[in-house]
Amino acid sequence: MHDEQQLPEHGPLAGFTVGVTAARRADELGALLQRRGAVVLHAPALRIVPLADDGELLAATKEIIDQVPDVVVATTAIGFRGWVEAADGWGFGEQLLGRLRGVELLARGPKVKGAIRAAGLTEEWSPTSESMAEVLDLLLEEGVDGRRIAVQLHGEPLPGFVESLRAGGAEVVPVPVYRWMPPEDIGPVDRLLDATVSRGLDALTFTSAPAAASLLSRAEERGLAGELINALHHDVLPACVGPVTALPLQARGVDTVQPERFRLGPLVQLLCQELPRRARALPIAGHRVEIRGHAVLVDGDLKPVSPAGMSLLRALSRRPGWVVGRADLLRALPGAGRDEHAVETAMARLRTALGAPKLIQTVVKRGYRLALDAASDAKYADA
Repeated sequence: MHDEQQLPEHGPLAGFTVGVTAARRADELGALLQRRGAVVLHAPALRIVPLADDGELLAATKEIIDQVPDVVVATTAIGFRGWVEAADGWGFGEQLLGRLRGVELLARGPKVKGAIRAAGLTEEWSPTSESMAEVLDLLLEEGVDGRRIAVQLHGEPLPGFVESLRAGGAEVVPVPVYRWMPPEDIGPVDRLLDATVSRGLDALTFTSAPAAASLLSRAEERGLAGELINALHHDVLPACVGPVTALPLQARGVDTVQPERFRLGPLVQLLCQELPRRARALPIAGHRVEIRGHAVLVDGDLKPVSPAGMSLLRALSRRPGWVVGRADLLRALPGAGRDEHAVETAMARLRTALGAPKLIQTVVKRGYRLALDAASDAKYADA
């Protein structure tokens, strides 16, 4: 037995499992989540392949050196740095930088601005919102008819951006620095999909639109698209770093949550607010019981509970205070078969895990119920 003093301090995400689909900066996101108590399931839905040997990037770089554009739009710090490094590798680094010094250089946000300045260049303008829509508005206000505009891509779709410039009469030179490819090992993605549709996750995070599109595509291939979308609609919280990332999910009717600032830190903070808010909290036998994904808080103390125990607890909490029969509880147990004795065994373990046996009452010959406090009206909430 562990005494109270030995229980570790738990963070706001303790008891929750969060899926991470990111390929880039996944370790950073995972560490931020774990530091706040979450269990993290990581499966990169894509891999990012640099195009140092790619003819497209080389051709675009030569084209910009030979025919200097009027405007260059830098969209990501890693992409801009990768472009300059690739040009250096080909022996065109100084020529490229020389050309970029003479153009209207626009940076999508502060990180890109930092990469531009690290290369010895100065941006002419950067939006406060970090929004490509704001960059587009500026260009269209300036007028783009007859202008050559180079746009540094980074595997992210830029919905309507290039099309709007071309519709306005601009000649657009795409600069493809990275390419998104499927992961070499699809196994982790399949495990993440299985965990999502089985409700083994509480939230699923996305930091790029291609990763969201790739996960949806893999679900289609496995015949799980409907189940995935249903899980994201009802039980698994889809959290995106920003509105562009959310587009493939929105196209399938999936609403997502997004932080006001499109960064990993604010994304994690948003989960710290949303997941505890969605957890079921009930007054039971004089205790405050909060039911989380794979653990329970009893008066603020974290109690890890087995998957079988969590299944029983969720079944009881759907109608708190009402008796749930053994047959219904048996159906709720994963892989329990037909023996109702499995319910008694799992219930005994659940009571031990909770550390407060009176939370769940046995009703002789009928089943079990949560000992909901008499003052609570939660008994009638889901009736």
